[in-house]
Amino acid sequence: MSQQGESDDQLFVWPWVGIVANIPTRVQGGRRVGESGSKLRNELTRRGYEPVRANPLWNYHGHSGFAIVEFNRSWDGFKNAITFEKDFEFNHCGREDYFNLTHAYRGDRLFGWVARAQDYHSKGIVGENLRKNGDLKSVSGKEAEDKRKDLTLVSSLSSTLQMKDNRLKEMEIKYSETTSCLNKQVEEKDAIVLAYNEEIQKMQKVTRAQFAEISSEHQKARSCLEAQRVELEKREKELQQREFQNDIDNEKNKLEHEKKMNEMAILEQKKADESMLKLAEEQQTEKEKLRKKILDLEKKLDAKQALELEIERMKGALQVMKHMEGEDDENVHGKEKMDHLLQKLKDKEEELDMLESVNQALTVKERINNDVLQEARKEVLTGLREDRRANISIKRMGQLDSTPFHAAVKKKFPYQDTGLKSAELCSLWDEYLRDPSWHPFKVITDEAGNSKEIINEDDKKLKCLMNELGGEVCNAVIKALREINEYNPSGRYIVSEMWNYKANRKASLKEGVEYLLMQWKNQSRKRAFS
Repeated sequence: MSQQGESDDQLFVWPWVGIVANIPTRVQGGRRVGESGSKLRNELTRRGYEPVRANPLWNYHGHSGFAIVEFNRSWDGFKNAITFEKDFEFNHCGREDYFNLTHAYRGDRLFGWVARAQDYHSKGIVGENLRKNGDLKSVSGKEAEDKRKDLTLVSSLSSTLQMKDNRLKEMEIKYSETTSCLNKQVEEKDAIVLAYNEEIQKMQKVTRAQFAEISSEHQKARSCLEAQRVELEKREKELQQREFQNDIDNEKNKLEHEKKMNEMAILEQKKADESMLKLAEEQQTEKEKLRKKILDLEKKLDAKQALELEIERMKGALQVMKHMEGEDDENVHGKEKMDHLLQKLKDKEEELDMLESVNQALTVKERINNDVLQEARKEVLTGLREDRRANISIKRMGQLDSTPFHAAVKKKFPYQDTGLKSAELCSLWDEYLRDPSWHPFKVITDEAGNSKEIINEDDKKLKCLMNELGGEVCNAVIKALREINEYNPSGRYIVSEMWNYKANRKASLKEGVEYLLMQWKNQSRKRAFS
């Protein structure tokens, strides 16, 4: 049998250990003492054996002169142990050398070898320590044991991997089904929203057309009545000039009758105007009510969002319980808990459907009322003109005031054509205002956590304008910028707005209607006395 075969069949002490014998000792305090285990381990490490630790063996006499050297449990540790033994044998300091020599011939040399069966079964402190801390194994037996452990580990890992893979496939199938269901619901919801929007647009279009038709007929009737009034006044003057004619009394009676009819028509027109004013007031009242409803709707929306989160949490808990249902079919308490959770989830979903219905109804009503108010406001705007001396008039939001430019140019360029120069500068800055790429604003957050946009005072163009033309011109540009950012930040063109110049604010619909009626009455009085 080869040497390798002999080594495979030999029984070694495992974990792999070596024995160091004939360690020098001395008597101290009535007991034998020797070098520490760490010093011996360092010496063996220096020789390249890579021991884990060295443990000197002590008995009641003190240091026994033996030490157990532990090597790594791996096959590299076994290789280091065999190298350790071969080196000692090469120097004639192996196990056979130690036991064949007497104490006198051993001298101070260290003897070492790998612990085997004969050492394991030996009497004395060495054998006791080996039996206490190790077992006997052959190299082939250790290899077979490692192979069995590896196969068991691979089999366990394969089984775990297969189970995880099956669970992953199940989760992927559930995820695919859930995603498909959600996509279908989203598509259905988008289709419903699209149909709803188209229906709302049709209703708005019909309402605008009806309102435009009524306004047109109202204007035609007013124009016709005004023309009749002018014609009657003209005929009255003609009758006064023909008083000498015999039939003047009949004509006057006829004229008086027609004037009365005209006054009645004007009175009816006045009632119609008052009705229109009352309608505007009612719309304003309705708008205030709607604002209150919107606040209530926002509270309900918060409740709805909280309810949706609760429903999602309950659905997640239900999925977990369904997933665990197969593993615990006999758990009656778990089934009752799942049934209770299902009923609670159903109640929450019904409550959510009710909130969504209320939300949709309020949203539709708010849109309709807002469209009516906007159309009425546009009609009032058509009857106003731009006049800053009037209390209620049209203001062009975002229009740059040229007056500060003229004053600044006159002061800085006294010898140039100030009119032309100021017009050029005003036109240049008006182009800057219309340029969407110029956005001299920055966003800040107040103490309440609300975000808002303010003018960026560090903007290069504004700083340059301040240095060249002064603060009044810069303030005029900033004012126009703020109006554009408020009324038309995307298009950046001028927007007409109904303005109360006396209070320096946006005029309400009621104020606009009242002002138009007052103007109409003043014109009627002037014509009556002319």
